[in-house]
Amino acid sequence: MTLSVAIQMDHIESIDIDGDSTFVLALEAQRRGHQVYHYLPEHLAFVEGRVLALAQPLEVRREKGNHFSLGHQGTLDLADMDVVLLRQDPPFDMGYITTTHLLDHIHPKTLVVNDPEEVRNAPEKLFVAHFPDLMPPTMIASDRDRIITFREEHKDIILKPLYGNGGAGVFHVTPGDENLNALLEMFTEFYREPVIAQKYLPEVRAGDKRIILIDGEPKGAINRVPAKGEARSNMHVGGVAKRAELNAREKEICAAIGPDLKARGLIFVGIDVIGDYLTEINVTSPTGLQEINRFDDVCLESDIWDVIEAKI
Repeated sequence: MTLSVAIQMDHIESIDIDGDSTFVLALEAQRRGHQVYHYLPEHLAFVEGRVLALAQPLEVRREKGNHFSLGHQGTLDLADMDVVLLRQDPPFDMGYITTTHLLDHIHPKTLVVNDPEEVRNAPEKLFVAHFPDLMPPTMIASDRDRIITFREEHKDIILKPLYGNGGAGVFHVTPGDENLNALLEMFTEFYREPVIAQKYLPEVRAGDKRIILIDGEPKGAINRVPAKGEARSNMHVGGVAKRAELNAREKEICAAIGPDLKARGLIFVGIDVIGDYLTEINVTSPTGLQEINRFDDVCLESDIWDVIEAKI
C-alpha cells in the first residue's frame, strides 16, 4: 500500500531530530514507501468548497544539520490525500481551532490523525474533566473568591492557564506564598479564559509519567523527573526522561479512558499521570515516541502507521 501523506506542522527545520515525534512518523511513512508532503498551518485554505494547502514534497533523514529536503512548492487539494497528520504544536488557540474546522471538510474520506472534530472537543486540560474520578482535586474558574477558597481548602496548589502548553504559565503556590492575588491579576491581564487550580501533588518530585496510547491501548511510558528547584517536569525546562513501566493504577487509568479515545478516533494520545492521578490528556501534538523507543527498544511510530493503514 502506497499512501499520499500530508503533514500539517511547524516548519521542519526547527525540530530536534532526537526528540521530535513528528520526525519519526515521517521517517516511518517514508520507510513504508508513502509519498510525504509538508505544509505549515498558515498555508491551509478553504477555496470554493475545497481544502487546499501550499505544500512541498518532503524527504527526511537522521542527519543533524541535514535532516530534511523539500521539493517544489505547489497547491495540494487535501481531498486527494489519503492521510493528513495534524501535528503543529499548541497553543490551542483560535488559529488551531480554525484548522480543525477546515480539516473537517475532508475527514474521514481523507483520514486526519487525530480526528479534527475530536481534537477540537478535547483540549488537554478540559477533556480530562470527563474523568473526574481519575483527577486530583481540580477547579476551573475565573472567580477570584472561588480560587482563594480552593486554596484555603487544599493549601498547596498549582495554577495554570487553561490552554497553555509545555509548562508555560504553571505556578506552584505554596501555603505561605503571598503572590496568589498578583498571579490572578496576571492571568486576568494575559488570558480571557478561566484558570485551572489543582491540588499540588508532591509525588511530582518523583516524576510526571507520560504514557502513550495508540488507538486506545497503552504502548509505553517514560517518567519525566523535574530538575532540582523546579515544579515542572517538562523536558524543555530541564526535566529528565527516565525509563518507566506502567503500575497497576496506571493500567487502571488507561483501561478507563482507552475505549473512549478509540471511539473518538484519537489514534495517537499522550496522557500525563502524577502519583495516582490523571492530570492531562494530550491529543493535539503528543510527544514521547523517541524516548520510549530508546528505553524499551520498540518502534511506536510503526504501531501508529499500522493502525492508520488498517483504517485506510
